[in-house]
Amino acid sequence: MNTIRVIKKIIILVMILIIPGFLYYLLTVKGKNRYHPLPIYGPRVAGKTTHRLGGKIVADTIFHKLGDFNLQDQNGKPVSSHTFDDKIFVVDFFYTHCPDVCNTMNSYVDSLARNYAKNDMVYFAGISVDPARDSVKALSNYSKQFADHGPKWLFLTGDTATVYNLARKGFLVNALQVNQNDFIYSDKLMLVDSHKRIRGYYSGTSFTDITRLNDEIKVLISEELLTKEAPLY
Repeated sequence: MNTIRVIKKIIILVMILIIPGFLYYLLTVKGKNRYHPLPIYGPRVAGKTTHRLGGKIVADTIFHKLGDFNLQDQNGKPVSSHTFDDKIFVVDFFYTHCPDVCNTMNSYVDSLARNYAKNDMVYFAGISVDPARDSVKALSNYSKQFADHGPKWLFLTGDTATVYNLARKGFLVNALQVNQNDFIYSDKLMLVDSHKRIRGYYSGTSFTDITRLNDEIKVLISEELLTKEAPLY
């Protein structure tokens, strides 16, 4: 059984590597193609443990990660940081009565979710910056304008303190209520790896950025498969 799983992983990886978009992420050095990993965003500190690199002992790096959180989805089910354990996921912030930008962002997410509908590694989440009005029922109604991707795409709400703290300290983006109808929030989509580390920011209204996000999801999938047993960082 283990052998079959290994063979399946190899087949999936080979399929990913032959996709044209992935070629953008191969660097040619001295006539050889070398893998170019995605960056890891956020503050980092030197850890107390070490590893050997190039014959030298260097301190391990502790990267910024999302903290624990507890929210509810459009079906009233609890969603926590553990919901995304061992998953790659893409997150955006929005609110249901947003006039234009939010619908554009979530239309792009809808397209991405279709692309990865059969991939168990990739999930999507939209978090409301107006939880006072975006109840579970409001999110459920809002979600009906898009395809039903089940648990693969969650619309989330919670208390204001949790949402704003998660935006600023977790995803490192702005989230602020100006008045009853206006909010300052990021139009970015954030790509997060299975270790809860931020690996990319993309404008949710830019087709060019969405195309890049689609390619970089593939890159992250390949990285996760390659480092499943031995993490790269």
